[in-house]
Amino acid sequence: MTSDNTQIIERNLVGQRQDDNDDDEIDLLKLWQTVWRRKWSIITLVLVVTMVTILGVLAITPIYRAAATLLIEEKAAKVVSIEQVYGLEGAGTEYLQTQFELLKSRALAERVVRQLNLTTHPEFDPRQQPEPLIDVSGVLAKLDFRKAMPFTMPGDLQSGLDTTEADIFDAVTIEFMERISIAPQGKSQLVKVQVDMADPYTAALAANALTNGFIETQLEATMEMSMTATNWMNSRLGELRTKLKSAEDRLQAFREKENLVDVDGVTTISAAELSLTGDRMIDARSQRAEAESQYRQVQSMRNGGWERLATIPAVLGHPLIQQFKAEQAKAQAKVEELSKRYGPGHPAMAAARSDLSAASGSLRGQVEQIVAGIERNYQLALANENSLQASFNSNKSKIQDISRKEFQLRELQREVDGNRALYDTFMTRLKETAATSDMDSANARVVDKAVVPNEPIKPKKSLIVAIAALLALFVGVGLTLLLDALSNTFKSTEAVEGRLNIPVFGILPMIKQGERSDMARLFTTDKDKSFSESIRTIRTGVVLSAIDHPHKVMVITSSIPGEGKSTVSVNLAFALGQMERVLLIDADLRRPTLAKSFDFPVGTPGLANLIAGNAKLEECIKTVDGIDMICAGTVPPNPLELLSSQRFAKAIEVLKGRYDRIIIDSPPTQAVSDAIVLSTLADSLIYVIKSDSTHIPLVEKGVGQLLQNNAPVKGIVLNQVDIKKAQKYGYSYGGYYDYYGYSSNKTA
Repeated sequence: MTSDNTQIIERNLVGQRQDDNDDDEIDLLKLWQTVWRRKWSIITLVLVVTMVTILGVLAITPIYRAAATLLIEEKAAKVVSIEQVYGLEGAGTEYLQTQFELLKSRALAERVVRQLNLTTHPEFDPRQQPEPLIDVSGVLAKLDFRKAMPFTMPGDLQSGLDTTEADIFDAVTIEFMERISIAPQGKSQLVKVQVDMADPYTAALAANALTNGFIETQLEATMEMSMTATNWMNSRLGELRTKLKSAEDRLQAFREKENLVDVDGVTTISAAELSLTGDRMIDARSQRAEAESQYRQVQSMRNGGWERLATIPAVLGHPLIQQFKAEQAKAQAKVEELSKRYGPGHPAMAAARSDLSAASGSLRGQVEQIVAGIERNYQLALANENSLQASFNSNKSKIQDISRKEFQLRELQREVDGNRALYDTFMTRLKETAATSDMDSANARVVDKAVVPNEPIKPKKSLIVAIAALLALFVGVGLTLLLDALSNTFKSTEAVEGRLNIPVFGILPMIKQGERSDMARLFTTDKDKSFSESIRTIRTGVVLSAIDHPHKVMVITSSIPGEGKSTVSVNLAFALGQMERVLLIDADLRRPTLAKSFDFPVGTPGLANLIAGNAKLEECIKTVDGIDMICAGTVPPNPLELLSSQRFAKAIEVLKGRYDRIIIDSPPTQAVSDAIVLSTLADSLIYVIKSDSTHIPLVEKGVGQLLQNNAPVKGIVLNQVDIKKAQKYGYSYGGYYDYYGYSSNKTA
């Protein structure tokens, strides 16, 4: 690998790391430049949207709002429990919210609609509405749509069919209710009743009619409910009196039947006895449990003889048992001591064994007595517990019997008390009906009547226009950034050098598509001054890139077909031919273009024939306008094998001795691998990129493949640049483009 290629690869790695770091950060300057390049498009969008919004706002009918102020007070009515029946008793938010809903009720709206005769008002009457652009009713009539509808159509659709007065009244009422709004004034009891209409005078009349109708409705409801409550309580009072008398009779009859005088005293005595018996029963149960535990131990060890019985804790802990066990142990010790000195038949041994047998017999007898005592204690404890349990159950049965009678007595007493309380309450409320002095009062009064409004509340024309313009601006900026993000192509030389870290030799302006011969001779014919100057700039970059060690063999390639590499090759060859001896070789053996561009005869021998040995070098070389050319020749079935052969390498070595510069037109890198093979014989490689067309990842992949195979990539040519579009969007190409040549071309 050469030192130049090593430096290029290192620059690419550094640039790649920088790009990765940049991807994690938002470049605000880049975003601003993107937006600034399309500023006129964004401004145009904002102006168009603003003008359309202005026209739309001017076509909207202005709406006026009339408001009347009400004071809603809380009061405790004195008319036959109206607080509970009608809901006047309450406080705070719940009460005010109830009044607000009453102000928006359908009944009140219908009252105002009838009072102001809004069914004939042009703003509400569907019969006076302007004709729609589409006659829906006519279409429905033709389709006989009404027969297929299982429901009644509301609103405007129904008005086009068999509209009745009831339907019109219903539609007007719904429309009027939608125009009513209630606005509480802070934490006070003041509330504004607002009506929105296109007719300001009618809006004021409707607001005042709503407030007056609300007050009148309150008074009417108060009077109606008080009369209804009085009539109902009069009839109810007789029923309550009868029920109270019946309850009292049942209570007295129960007392006489059960001979009840002082139920509470009897219950208290029985409860005390039951409690005392329960305490004794608890103690007896505890004693029985303890005796039973000892008894169970005795029963479990009775089969083991008296020795096992002596190990029971209740037996072992007895003082006499401990005394007899001590005597037995003493006699046993004496026997063991004498057995060491005397034989079994010695009189002292016989006396000691006799004492041991007597001690064991005494211990056994005492153990049996204690065991018998444990059994007797268990039997006594069990009998005592059963006796107390029977006594407890007897007392409990008596108390339950008394409790049942007490429960029935109290139930009858509660019934009497409830009927008496209800009777007294109704009697008190009935007497309150005499206090009708405040029947004509209401809980609301008008503070400010509605006046005819002078200015409409909507539409807010300035605000709507401002919001529309702002949204258009945001949409324009967003679309600009989105389109820029989606356009993943090279548009400027700065972008190319920033992503690839390879110098750009120059750019070529976009040329209208013409015949191949015209594209190939653009430099020599000099029809397009800007194109010619651009080729000269590229020529200068090529020459200066290796001024100390001129690159004789140059390969020109691209990523994909159609990027203009062949046009660049031919015109650059003509430009270099003005200074040097140049040979142009068409090495794209699959899709050759050189012979077609210069109208070489069919069958003209070329590179394929030269490598295959079917033609001599002089037969393959054609001279056109001062430069020599070798076309592709007969298209072979194995182009890559020919280009990889030693014959081709030897031919290049021979040609290097005859020419100052050899330019090879190579196939695209992403189509075939011919360019990689050709780069092994070249001193430099120029990569052609089609501006605003070839995707960046495709270019990066092609250049990366070349660099990985030690290809001497020296520079980039950005082809088919739309100069007008680039200048419009703010792209600058600096020294890569001859501005004066472009200007002279435009004026020519």
